[in-house]
Amino acid sequence: MDIVLCVTGSIAATETIKLARELKRQGHVVKAFMSEEACKIIHPNSLEFATGQSVVIDLTGQIEHVRYSQVDLILVAPATANSISKFAYRIADNPISTLLITAYGHDTPIVFVPSMHDSMYDAVSENVEKLKADGITFVNPRMDEGKAKFPAIEDIVLESVRAVNLDKARKGEENKLAGKNVLISLGGTYEEIDPIRIISNKSSGRMGLELAKEAFKRGAELTVLAAKHDVHLPKAFNVIEAESNSLMREKIDMLTSSSDIFIATAAISDFAPIAREKSKISSSFDLSLDFKPVGKIIQNIKKINPDIFLVGFKAEYDISRDEMISLAKTQMRDAGTDLVVANDVGRKGCEFGSSTNEVILVSDEVKDIPLNTKAEIAKAVFDEIENKI
Repeated sequence: MDIVLCVTGSIAATETIKLARELKRQGHVVKAFMSEEACKIIHPNSLEFATGQSVVIDLTGQIEHVRYSQVDLILVAPATANSISKFAYRIADNPISTLLITAYGHDTPIVFVPSMHDSMYDAVSENVEKLKADGITFVNPRMDEGKAKFPAIEDIVLESVRAVNLDKARKGEENKLAGKNVLISLGGTYEEIDPIRIISNKSSGRMGLELAKEAFKRGAELTVLAAKHDVHLPKAFNVIEAESNSLMREKIDMLTSSSDIFIATAAISDFAPIAREKSKISSSFDLSLDFKPVGKIIQNIKKINPDIFLVGFKAEYDISRDEMISLAKTQMRDAGTDLVVANDVGRKGCEFGSSTNEVILVSDEVKDIPLNTKAEIAKAVFDEIENKI
């Protein structure tokens, strides 16, 4: 993806070096434009280093505002009150404002990342809304200490890729995920033994997080049901907490009917205490607990919404490939899952909390996905979903 990064005169310009490096790390080509005020905060050499390309600070006979106006994305980060307001009224008096108007005329997607004092952000809210109505994307700032601060770089990258994919869908390029309501559960639920202690599992939520990122980037309307997890969930996500089996069941029952796709990555407790103590159990005595099995939530999904595309996960420990496939097909028969992602957490590199995985995709066919990062596994899963829906 070719991105023009426009840096304007906010102190948050200091963050753009890291932003440019992250965009490049993810395989994107980045060209920077800097305003005169931005050059007073960071030197253009910094962004030349970060992007690997010369930085545009003046328009020349090479007509840079035209040359770079039809890239995949124009990203204004940080965006000051001045740059937002100028573009709202189509004022072209510097390289960045001139580029923005030219790009808008070519229907190039544009993303703004506001960064300023909160009073200034409030003052330009009418201009922000005007630009949103014109199809411009805004990444919500992080409101803190009386300022609309630069959001997390991860959020900016996610929103940027999403904006490009949604724009392609709007222009007629096939994108089966754009606008689809995708529900993803992640993490591990727990059941209370007493007000202090719980029984849970080792699920970290990392695989669910990567699937959520991929769904969001592809343009899905994403909802994340988050059980107990060890990963940071981006602010861009719509997150609903559901840490116990009963809460997870309640939220899934409520959301399933309006979802097009449900990916059940959460490791939901299979057992719950028969009796929960109302006060802390004394540690002075031997302890014996009785548990009862709880119903499989995934088996009710198709009863609520027969048309939903249901993706189940099957985590087992130290079993053969044939056994994995057999158990996945059993889940398909019992729960009506359309696709099962099966993996053996006993294999090296596939343990709970690892950044890699090796899975088998089981549907009406069987596909082996060799050991790879969970981000790449997520891409493979969504490629398969798009092939099936």
